[in-house]
Amino acid sequence: MNAPDPAMSADLISQLASASVEISSRGHQLPELKDHFPAGTEVTITFLPGDNYHHNIETASALRHAGFDPVPHIAAREIASHEALDDFLARLRGEADVRRVLLIAGDVVAARGPFRSSGEIRASGLLQAHGIARVSVAGHPEGHPYLDEVGTFEALASWQAWTRETGTRVDIVTQFCFESAPILAFLGKLRAIGIDLPVIVGLAGPATPATLTKLALRCGIGNSMRALRGQIGRYGRLLTDTGPDDVVRGLAAAPHPATETIAGFHLFPFGGLRKARNWLHGYPQEALSQKCEAASAHVQNP
Repeated sequence: MNAPDPAMSADLISQLASASVEISSRGHQLPELKDHFPAGTEVTITFLPGDNYHHNIETASALRHAGFDPVPHIAAREIASHEALDDFLARLRGEADVRRVLLIAGDVVAARGPFRSSGEIRASGLLQAHGIARVSVAGHPEGHPYLDEVGTFEALASWQAWTRETGTRVDIVTQFCFESAPILAFLGKLRAIGIDLPVIVGLAGPATPATLTKLALRCGIGNSMRALRGQIGRYGRLLTDTGPDDVVRGLAAAPHPATETIAGFHLFPFGGLRKARNWLHGYPQEALSQKCEAASAHVQNP
């Protein structure tokens, strides 16, 4: 395996400074967000099972007025009708000047309306009709309980064809993992089948191992749970917050071709926005550089 390029590793790490972050559709974290994140930060807005899209619109508008760049989730299976999607997008554009959305299928088995997947949202034609300039879609390095692997990569290939056809920017935002290997393997599979969409790597923000374990089980995180268990063994069961340091070290230690499609990072603030921002400010870049060569011995080039 080729050794990592220190300049490329530094460039990858520098992208942490502009990482996006996430808040709930109810918007109750907005005061904390203002305290810890600068204006201009991209902020995604969750769309959990049972959410009402009107809350997403209100939160997006509040974020825009506070100087942030709102990126609402649109959960396909939660949208009750074509008319509801039309209204959702029209109001996001008109009331919050939303230019980017993050499409997900939604973590429910049965759809409430006509849309079962992000691809069916795309096929509606409403994204273009309302001037959405950038679309993010979900990537699952360790799979998803409701998706099969072949179908997942076929869907991503269809998004690449669509971006070439329409000129709309499309990127992939990954689910969080607890080690770099699944992410590198996912990037390798994308390369192998000719998908070169930019990838934004999702990171689990600092939180207690108990919190991370609960969320990982809910999200269907797979083999990288072993890395979280190892960290619990190193640092104590419940007392010490665990951040994504090891994941970022592993990515930085990989050879450049393995990570060249990484276009940024997204931080899931599971332990709160203050801890997330402190981690972004305090990440030990000098220690990372010193350990990069040693870590590369444990990273397989997918």
